[in-house]
Amino acid sequence: MYLVQRVKNILLQPKQEWQVIDGEATSAADLYKSYIVPLAAIGPLASIIGMAVVGLSMPFVGTYRVPLGMAASHAVVSYILTLLSVFLLALVINALAPTFGGRKEQNQALKVAAYASTPSWLAGIFMLLPALGFLGLLASLYGLYLLYLGLPVLMKTPPDKALGYTVVVVIVAIVIFMIFGAVSSALIAYPTPEMPMPGTGPGMD
Repeated sequence: MYLVQRVKNILLQPKQEWQVIDGEATSAADLYKSYIVPLAAIGPLASIIGMAVVGLSMPFVGTYRVPLGMAASHAVVSYILTLLSVFLLALVINALAPTFGGRKEQNQALKVAAYASTPSWLAGIFMLLPALGFLGLLASLYGLYLLYLGLPVLMKTPPDKALGYTVVVVIVAIVIFMIFGAVSSALIAYPTPEMPMPGTGPGMD
């Protein structure tokens, strides 16, 4: 119930919820166990079904279903990288805090990184239908808004510096996610024009 209520509050009333979060004495271990670990698993689990069961639509090839073992391996790596990315993002948030008049506090930075990622993690459900995966980008935009609201409250950044702080954090986050995305995607061997035409090979329709 804690998880459901926190997700609901951070999405629907973020300004009030950041104030509540600011006063919570939550350890990094508890935050990972009760929030980050379960929510970050949504996308990877959905991707297994999306890639291995629903399949990927490939131009001139048809529907390609990734072998279950490969899809599972891809999901596990993506999951691990996601958990790591939250930690790295928190390090960035914490390191930049003094630059924008804020206060360094690693636990608070991890809270910001975790709760601002909520929309993106929930949008991972769209990976059930790989063609809808782009909708996760729209959810990420709301995550940026949550980040903007959370930084001044938890990291004690002056409101007039919150936008600049947010922009710099986002730029660094994009670099991190691009690197991790490339590593994760490299594990999937997508079909090429040299592969069998639809209906003539394994995993093809």
